[in-house]
Amino acid sequence: MENKGKYYISTAIAYTSGKPHIGNTYEIVLADAIARFKRLEGYNVYFQTGTDEHGEKIELKAKESGVTPQKFVDNVAIEIKRIWDVMNTSYDKFVRTTDINHEKVVQHIFKKMYENDDIYKGEYKGLYCTPCESFWTESQLIDGKCPDCGRVVEEKSEEAYFFRLSKYQKRLEEYIETHPDFIQPVARKNEMINNFIKPGLQDLCVSRTSFKWGIPVDFDSKHVVYVWLDALTNYITNIGYDIDGGTLEFKDKWPADLHLIGKDIIRFHTIYWPCFLMSLDLPMPKQVFGHPWLIMADGKMSKSKGNVVYADDLVEEFGVDAVRYYFLHEIPFASDGVFTRDLLIERINGDLVNILGNLVNRTVSMSYKYFDGIVENSNVTEEIDNDLINSVISLNNKVTSKMNELKVGEAIEEIFETLRRCNKYIDETMPWSLAKDESKKDRLKTVLYNLLESIRICAVYLQAFMPETAQKIFNQLNTKITNLESTTEFGQLEQSIKLNEQSHLFDRIDTK
Repeated sequence: MENKGKYYISTAIAYTSGKPHIGNTYEIVLADAIARFKRLEGYNVYFQTGTDEHGEKIELKAKESGVTPQKFVDNVAIEIKRIWDVMNTSYDKFVRTTDINHEKVVQHIFKKMYENDDIYKGEYKGLYCTPCESFWTESQLIDGKCPDCGRVVEEKSEEAYFFRLSKYQKRLEEYIETHPDFIQPVARKNEMINNFIKPGLQDLCVSRTSFKWGIPVDFDSKHVVYVWLDALTNYITNIGYDIDGGTLEFKDKWPADLHLIGKDIIRFHTIYWPCFLMSLDLPMPKQVFGHPWLIMADGKMSKSKGNVVYADDLVEEFGVDAVRYYFLHEIPFASDGVFTRDLLIERINGDLVNILGNLVNRTVSMSYKYFDGIVENSNVTEEIDNDLINSVISLNNKVTSKMNELKVGEAIEEIFETLRRCNKYIDETMPWSLAKDESKKDRLKTVLYNLLESIRICAVYLQAFMPETAQKIFNQLNTKITNLESTTEFGQLEQSIKLNEQSHLFDRIDTK
């Protein structure tokens, strides 16, 4: 396989205020599917995720729990990492903003920006939302409340350092204009330009004195570095950046190819972060994708509504690949997706049991019933075979182009469309009828070979989305031919091999 070079993908780092629900977990699964597909394509993928661990909210939560902030974030970070592992995600590095190296580099960055006169000392007066750790102007409030979370804001004033965001306004506008794919989807880009950039960028508060749980500003110890300068820089501090130029690893990995984040924090990633990078004289990430939310039928998940669902509970009940399939298939590219148990069960029974499981099961059992599980192709072809083969071979272009556009749900739908076509081919060729006629034995071998090869090719793609299921299929087919190149030409499945005993892929859920 040709090496296509590096591909650096990151998720947002999860805030350590509590256990992540399925809305947070959706992001890591989405990033994992993209990372796995890029590896299949031959990229040298670096996939980074982790936890954001400082701030006033953590300090308050730790106090309520009667533990130190460090102990509090240690416990939550362990839980977040455990859930990412339960979801079978293939990240290369799990970073924490309390890591000593990260803290040290953030202090160097802060000092460098200060020495460059990009950071200055002033006083902050504003309306502050503690849960969101954000200051707002009067005009940004919605019904007098925080526009992000709807909670009450309070007036605060304190001495603070500010980053000269306004200095970079023109450069940022030009960059976004000349790089049309930088912010995706387009609706988010328009929102950033019209609501935040065009009205004029305000300088940004980057230190606080009213709490202690943060990275100390090393030349002014009553200040701690404020959340966004600390959190966003994780994308470079963890790959070897330092203000002296950075390591070979840094030069190899940066810029990131994709920052995958929730649409609620796109402002920080497409306005603050680019301006920080300009200040440090570093290249921009190639793309920021603000994905939609996974919400409940009654709106956003929240503890107060009592509608929070956790991924590990779902996995225990339905299995990891069923949950991954639901997350990846059901959330549209640019609009929110809704989670309901009924729809999850419907998808398992409809798509995973009826379409995929049934196809693999029927094909392997017919191969055993008629040929003792030996794979052979006698090349007794009929016109009807071409339609199936074309459908299978065209998948490469379809899936690859959808994945390049980050339309993961649509890519999966293309694969399942082909699996449906395979099921239809069984009805059209009627292997059970061919088996009754000795003179049709060679035709039957070809029909079963076409089905087995079609299943193999579909399983190659499924490796990105449902890795355990894909592996189970390869095991049944007794094949090692699982690379993406093997999907462009029909007929790669080895002949004269014996299939392994069939294993069950998915159980039907009794809706009662």
